Amino acid sequence: MSQDRSGPTQAQMQQMAEAVVRDLPEKFREQMGEIVMRVEDFATAEQLESVGLASKWELTGLYEGVALTERSVWESHRMPARIWLFREPLIAEWRDTGVRMDDLVRHVVIHEAGHHFGFSDDDMHWLEDNAD
Repeated sequence: MSQDRSGPTQAQMQQMAEAVVRDLPEKFREQMGEIVMRVEDFATAEQLESVGLASKWELTGLYEGVALTERSVWESHRMPARIWLFREPLIAEWRDTGVRMDDLVRHVVIHEAGHHFGFSDDDMHWLEDNAD
């Protein structure tokens, strides 16, 4: 998807993120059905604080929820997990690095999905390498 240097809109980035999930291996995609994917321009102050960051430009994505490995059969009525993508920091990274925007979005979505599965960073790299 080509964009001018202003970057994608929230709707375009949402479409990119949804395409990443569609391309995941089936065994992972099936377990992501409940996740709500959202694109906002920046993280909130509370979201930044939750990961120990001060600048809204430092956070490109965030997983909010309980990892599958941490869930109890006794839990019910919890809010669905969420994956947030933060558009402006992603656009800034795209401009700074020259990495394709769809590759940046793919990286962030897979990393945040990895938190949903309770994956280590090595597991997340494997998932990202095998998402094609």
